[in-house]
Amino acid sequence: MGRTFVMIAAGSRGDVQPCLALGRALAGQGDRVRVLASSRYQELIAAAGLEFHPLPADPADIIGSPEGQDLLAGRSNPVAFIRGIHRILRPLMNRILAQTQAAAKDADLVLAPTLGFLGLHLSQYLRVPHAIIHFQPSQPTGVFPHPLLPAARFLGALGNRLSFAAVDLGAWLVFHQFLNDWRRKDLGLPAVSPRALLRLARQAPVLCAFSPTVVPRPADWGANVHLTGFWHHEQPLWKPPRRLLDFLDDGTRPVYVGFGSMRTSDPEATDHLVRTALRRAGLRGVLAGDPATSESDMLVVGETPHDWLFPRMAAVVHHGGAGTTASALRAGVPSLVCPFFGDQTYWAARVHSLGAGPTPLPSRRLTVSALTGRLRAVTGDPAHAAAARRLGRALVKEDGVARACRVVRRLVDG
Repeated sequence: MGRTFVMIAAGSRGDVQPCLALGRALAGQGDRVRVLASSRYQELIAAAGLEFHPLPADPADIIGSPEGQDLLAGRSNPVAFIRGIHRILRPLMNRILAQTQAAAKDADLVLAPTLGFLGLHLSQYLRVPHAIIHFQPSQPTGVFPHPLLPAARFLGALGNRLSFAAVDLGAWLVFHQFLNDWRRKDLGLPAVSPRALLRLARQAPVLCAFSPTVVPRPADWGANVHLTGFWHHEQPLWKPPRRLLDFLDDGTRPVYVGFGSMRTSDPEATDHLVRTALRRAGLRGVLAGDPATSESDMLVVGETPHDWLFPRMAAVVHHGGAGTTASALRAGVPSLVCPFFGDQTYWAARVHSLGAGPTPLPSRRLTVSALTGRLRAVTGDPAHAAAARRLGRALVKEDGVARACRVVRRLVDG
């Protein structure tokens, strides 16, 4: 009889799709997989053949709200960022925790991200194993700092290690009252101290859903940390629209520009800026947005699978989310990363360090002149194209999902 796996995908599409990749593989082995996510992704989850359970928080709506835009405006300050998240989520926390508990009621294993260490609490409550999912490197190391605290690298190995504790403790201080009340009142567990929580979390199995080709494994990570490779999800039965095929056949390879769930303070002005820069660089564009705003040299598309689209581009301009970064690298095309906040700056730096793109252009520094120059660099430098092809070939050979499946199977089978 198959097992029941519960996966918490509390973030944007870039967090949901890797979970679907792993979930489909587990379901293909006869297991039951339930994904807890925003209702925005219900159809996507159902199309993957997995169970859906609603999470009463939508990251895209949060980012697009006035409060979310204020949060992005203070993205350079991690303390202000964590406090802002608390302010936005506070009215939803009790509902989020109640739905999380309901979704996990019959789980044989819980897979959850780092924030709040929800999998650890549910594991203690249900007396089942759990694993922590890392979409970015969040396990302490002296080799590099936490992606949310890049400035810690100037303090050396000790500063790098302390940065991870600082991020986890900061999040715990913001949410500890909700979590400990939940433990006591609903889970029947004693309150937990931050020291005990971090000790347990550092011993827990960790599934790193990214590639050792992109993030070489630090020597100080323990055996509980499994660097599996990216979890690549292909959307089944997707057919490109005729207008997209015609546009691709009608000229030179275009450049894709899309920032996922990120929003600037003035989307119309940003759209005009992007189109102007592409034209100044002599490039055609495929843009994410409203298809009704397409022009002869700028095709605007709705949601389009990156695994189909990106290999057909000359380059990809994106925000640096973990999922989009993985798709662009796997496609073997160079990237220009325009990070907004969080771990996006980390992924932008990795792309540039690996040679697969020019110096990142932070979203707050977007101008026509700056973007035009970067577009010329990302499409005109053969070194970027060569590095991207090498990375793409290496990533296609990896099977992160299969490696993650083997770890999960060992956890439940003992």
